[in-house]
Amino acid sequence: MTNPESRIPNPGSQEPIIDVHGLEAYYGRRRILHGIDFRVMPGEIRVIMGGSGSGKSTLLRHLLGLQRPVRGSVKLLGVDVSHADARAQLKLRRQIGVSFQGGALFTSMTVGENVALPLREHTQFDENTIRIMSRLKLEVVNLGGFQDLMPSQLSGGMVKRAALARAIVMDPRLLFFDEPSAGLDPVVSAELDELILQLRDAMRMSIVVVTHELESAFKIADTITVLDQGNVLLTGSVDEVKASDNQRIQDLLNRRPREIEVDIDDYLRRLTEEQA
Repeated sequence: MTNPESRIPNPGSQEPIIDVHGLEAYYGRRRILHGIDFRVMPGEIRVIMGGSGSGKSTLLRHLLGLQRPVRGSVKLLGVDVSHADARAQLKLRRQIGVSFQGGALFTSMTVGENVALPLREHTQFDENTIRIMSRLKLEVVNLGGFQDLMPSQLSGGMVKRAALARAIVMDPRLLFFDEPSAGLDPVVSAELDELILQLRDAMRMSIVVVTHELESAFKIADTITVLDQGNVLLTGSVDEVKASDNQRIQDLLNRRPREIEVDIDDYLRRLTEEQA
């Protein structure tokens, strides 16, 4: 069977911008990720989908280098994040943007100060240049003129866009977006989807989006990876995911609850191990 990852179009380079091989992760003795293989090519929008507890957040933390693999490897922009020294990791982080689910704006700073923060931390630009660059990025996300407001004065959608402006202020090659549509009304969600597509096309960045919003995923994704209980069920196009005959994928797409089976022997074994 052909690996779906090998069918992803490659617009400029033969090297994947993300290359994960055999990734395993554990919390205590419980294995969360089961040998994940995951590749993202330059210019691609990859959506990671799955139900609660599927391993999406754990995979994202490994991709960001916040957790080290128990087994396997994670390479971003050709750098093995598990073995890179501090200098290499700092250089790598300057080429990556992250927009967190809740925005993660600093409440004691204005919107403009939040967006400018990466420039102040990682560049030697003068204040006038930093101010111009941060305001340009606010214009990109349709927040021009809002730089002097505090985060508490913004709506939920505006907070998401301000966080996105901060994530792209250093023109990263790779952008991670965690649940961009969470908590937003349908109109604002659609606007944010369009913004993600425009960013990819205008700035030629690769984007990884973790989401459970099906409509958003189907609109923006070049490729979708579906996770379930720490395993990759399928990696393919939107049409391939929709047409899959995998029962778990169809349950996810059609919002059907899964049947929960309790294995008494397994429960007692795990209980005994935890007490030991």
